[in-house]
Amino acid sequence: MPGDKEGKPLVKLPVEGPDAGEIIAGDFDNPILQPWAREIVKKNAESEMALHHVNQADDTCWPVAMPQIINLREPVQFVQTKDKILILYQRDHQVRTIRLNQKHSAKVTPSWYGESVGRYEGDTLVVDTVGIDAKTFVDNFETPHTEKLHTVERFHISPDGKTLEVNLHVEDPGAFTTPWNGIQRFRRAEGPLL
Repeated sequence: MPGDKEGKPLVKLPVEGPDAGEIIAGDFDNPILQPWAREIVKKNAESEMALHHVNQADDTCWPVAMPQIINLREPVQFVQTKDKILILYQRDHQVRTIRLNQKHSAKVTPSWYGESVGRYEGDTLVVDTVGIDAKTFVDNFETPHTEKLHTVERFHISPDGKTLEVNLHVEDPGAFTTPWNGIQRFRRAEGPLL
């Protein structure tokens, strides 16, 4: 998910062979990684390329944290009340809470999804998240982060109502040399999802 200044993502390295589709190896040469983070991504990539799988959060029944959860390719539902939005993820029945029109707590307790506060700017939902537990990962490559991780998501439904686009901005000077952005798109599905 992280990208460099030109927007190139950390991508799966080219791997040949029958097991290539199962290998999740990050680009540890990406210049936005701080040296310590680069070493972790490199160790994980080398292990994967040697066909020694590195368990991800959901492999071990742990919640998939922010911002990695945006990459889940399974259905999600949004439930909005007067003062909060719940995002329901099909994967492992995870639930994320976004408090609306509030400030962050004076002292945020780190958690899997962090503390998310949201507001609407026109028809765009803007979600600011801090307090993401540093034992979680940024992406499927197990890219680490620090307690300084700060994400801002901008959720917007396309004019035809068929696509939800999430523009993600990530800052963590402890793990990355520069802020980075990502985009995820969800297609609208009909009928019950969960």
